[in-house]
Amino acid sequence: MRLYSLSVLYKGDPKVHLLKAAYDVSTFNFFQRSSVQEFMTFTSQLIVERSELGSRASVKEQEYLCHVYVRNDGLAGVVIADNEYPQRVCFTLLDKVLDEFSRQVSKIDWPSGSPATISYAALDGYLSKYQNPRDADPMTRVQAELDETKIILVRR
Repeated sequence: MRLYSLSVLYKGDPKVHLLKAAYDVSTFNFFQRSSVQEFMTFTSQLIVERSELGSRASVKEQEYLCHVYVRNDGLAGVVIADNEYPQRVCFTLLDKVLDEFSRQVSKIDWPSGSPATISYAALDGYLSKYQNPRDADPMTRVQAELDETKIILVRR
């Protein structure tokens, strides 16, 4: 299970633009990393562009699952993960990130913002914290403990 990208975007009238993003491309070959990161940025923008305001969706792109949440105010978040990563945890993460982002970054800055001008540093922390959904999400942790208990009980 792995998260590769966490992005915050703004779906404005003319087009969608990236406000802030964090990437984990450490599992890729050194020479592929920049093109993989560009692919993830492009895919995130394209998915938000094609999503309606107030919608959530999961889209399969090659061997990745892209989870998108576009709020009614135009603020959007995209998580790119592998196929094994739990969908519910992705949407929990997106809710948390978008709520925190909207509290810390003024709505006036969204239409004209860019990764260089927006000061929001929490994305890298969330991306690393949520690499293991069991550690980051209480529901996943409880489910994993229940599964372990079932295995132990079946063995006896």
